Amino acid sequence: MLLPNLVVQGIVDGRVTHVYRRWDVPRARAGGRQLTKLGLIAIDAVEEVPSVESITEADAIASGEQSVASLTRWLMKRPQDRIFKISLHYAGPDPRWELREQLPDEAQLRKIDAALDRLDAAKPTGPWTRFILGWIRDNPAVVSKVLAARLERELQPMKTDIRKMKALGLTISLDVGYELSPRGAAYLAWHDAARAG
Repeated sequence: MLLPNLVVQGIVDGRVTHVYRRWDVPRARAGGRQLTKLGLIAIDAVEEVPSVESITEADAIASGEQSVASLTRWLMKRPQDRIFKISLHYAGPDPRWELREQLPDEAQLRKIDAALDRLDAAKPTGPWTRFILGWIRDNPAVVSKVLAARLERELQPMKTDIRKMKALGLTISLDVGYELSPRGAAYLAWHDAARAG
């Protein structure tokens, strides 16, 4: 479920308590969580709304819209689908933020190494993780299109791969490009030293 940054900010501030979506079937579930740029969002309930007319002005404003009229215009773009109200709240910072600041010990370094080996093995084109980590270290805040061109890869699949390393706490997404986290820099220094030795 895509949540615009302004809506996410409203959830973090407590101004936005729910959002509306048009779906053929529910695409979110109570108890689910979603990572955003501002932290973790928890989904409390997913309820079908009988009609657009049942949504009040207060409901619309609490969903991050300016008015019920603007929400209605947006919802009517897909009139064939059902309307769902998704109640949610801010559940705290992204757990990867803390992870990326943690410097790994020897056992953790070996676990990271094994995780990257698995990511490499999943690609029929061969190893890629350490090259990308090294490129990011040497080219921080460079637009991702440049890396994709350097690797002769499609942009979106490459960004998906980098998100897998972000989940390990190794990279940080910037407004433009990426940089290594302290954890990622420590791992890459350890890896490079082991390879040189």
